[in-house]
Amino acid sequence: MSRADLSKQPEAVAAMFDDLAEGYDRTNAVATLGLEKYHWRPQTLAAIDPRKGDRILDLAAGTGSSSVKLREAGAEVVSCDFSIGMLRVGRRMFPDLDFIAGDALHLPFADESFDCVTISWALRNVNDVKVALAEMLRVTKPGGRLVVLENSHPTWKPFRVAYLEYMMRGVTTLAKAVATNPEGYIYLAESVRAWPDQATLAKTIEASGWADVQWRNLTGGVVAIHRARKSA
Repeated sequence: MSRADLSKQPEAVAAMFDDLAEGYDRTNAVATLGLEKYHWRPQTLAAIDPRKGDRILDLAAGTGSSSVKLREAGAEVVSCDFSIGMLRVGRRMFPDLDFIAGDALHLPFADESFDCVTISWALRNVNDVKVALAEMLRVTKPGGRLVVLENSHPTWKPFRVAYLEYMMRGVTTLAKAVATNPEGYIYLAESVRAWPDQATLAKTIEASGWADVQWRNLTGGVVAIHRARKSA
């Protein structure tokens, strides 16, 4: 079974997600106790605010389950991921979606192609966050939007300690029961522990050229939605 490490070498991360592809959505639903599907994803959809005629890049879209709601809102959606295994499962599940293989560090799109770029639970897996954010800025139209959903730091310290313990013990135990590659979830838990807090990520987004950066905590900061805009 493939497992990446915190050096986040692209080939290792892609291979790990190839192994996780079958059953990935189901495992996430179990590990997040339903919060992903019924709370975090709907809140992210509201932050994206897809509009009819928008062209949206759903980056690291995985199987495309996040793209479906965007398309249902009338947007034109491109579902991009660098895991061929994820794309293969996605094409089987959602054959009408526009799936494209691509690396967040070298996006295969022209400048100013999208009204909005969104990425969920994947920015922490790229090898160079600033380069990825700069690439997202490049392909976004002036005045366009960025929406990032990512694990974050719970704001109440006792809860933060309990949450990190759950990530290292609870999630990996659940993954062994239901995931196709439980070793991959050990890396994912480790990457959550190493990820910067909300304010630090906001500063990184701003330093990458985005404007009007703000964030909103969900579930006490277990995850956060960061939003930004490309200057007109």
